[in-house]
Amino acid sequence: MFEDFEQQRIETPGAEIELVRGGDGPPVLLLHGYPQTHAMWHLVAPILAEEFTVVATDLRGYGDSSKPFGEEDHSTYSKRAMAEDQSAVMESLGFDAFAVVGHDRGARVGHRMALDLPDRVTKLAVLDIVPTRHVYTTAGKDLATAYYHWFFFIQPYDLPETLIGADPSYYLRKKLGGWGTPLETFDPEALAEYERCFDAATIHASCEDYRAAASIDLVHDEAYLDEGRKVECPLLTLWGGRGVMEKTYDVEAVWREYANDVRGKPLDAGHFLAEERPAETADELRNFLKE
Repeated sequence: MFEDFEQQRIETPGAEIELVRGGDGPPVLLLHGYPQTHAMWHLVAPILAEEFTVVATDLRGYGDSSKPFGEEDHSTYSKRAMAEDQSAVMESLGFDAFAVVGHDRGARVGHRMALDLPDRVTKLAVLDIVPTRHVYTTAGKDLATAYYHWFFFIQPYDLPETLIGADPSYYLRKKLGGWGTPLETFDPEALAEYERCFDAATIHASCEDYRAAASIDLVHDEAYLDEGRKVECPLLTLWGGRGVMEKTYDVEAVWREYANDVRGKPLDAGHFLAEERPAETADELRNFLKE
């Protein structure tokens, strides 16, 4: 995977971040979601690299990036801290301003980055999410059933870690195949990479990621909402037309509550757009990034 991409590891003030870099042109940062790594972009990144400089990273706590143990207030895995990692990576690579494309958890990091660093994020694409605060303030039975893990992972340490750790491969595969994308969709090499990286440290870090989302991230979100602050840069939202977001929300309308310049559409896919519909996903991203 990622032929012609350069692999790098960059030390930031908060974490060491693993990444691949390829292509030439305007910079684009790709951020993965749960329970994956930068490998999820292996079909999309080469297409974008034909016109852009593409940087695909492992978030703090995932893949081969460092996995610090979480602080009691979960600030270690706040989206603000994770966004600062990624901003530092791009600065280290010489990019003062760049576009961000995030899927799932990576989209939440991108959302925070666009709010905290509006002078650095030129465009933001969010794949198959609505804002974290919106989920917690609107969740009903159907969403809580489909996204039960949001409420499971936030239980105190070490209940979810112990239960997931009893059979990590089983749990990983159930999550990958449980949101409208058949498990056989995933490339065997990518799937093997997800399994390799889904160790005890990642399981803990990912639980802390969700614990932060239900605590300190909401504090940060509410502070900006009180100020009336929204995402200022152009925002593209793509979501799976056969997934939970389509069934639960008017996704584009929700994002208009949180951003000033929004466009979006569903794709014929489940949750994992970049691996189920890579050509279409890349085409939508390319058109948006070139505008």
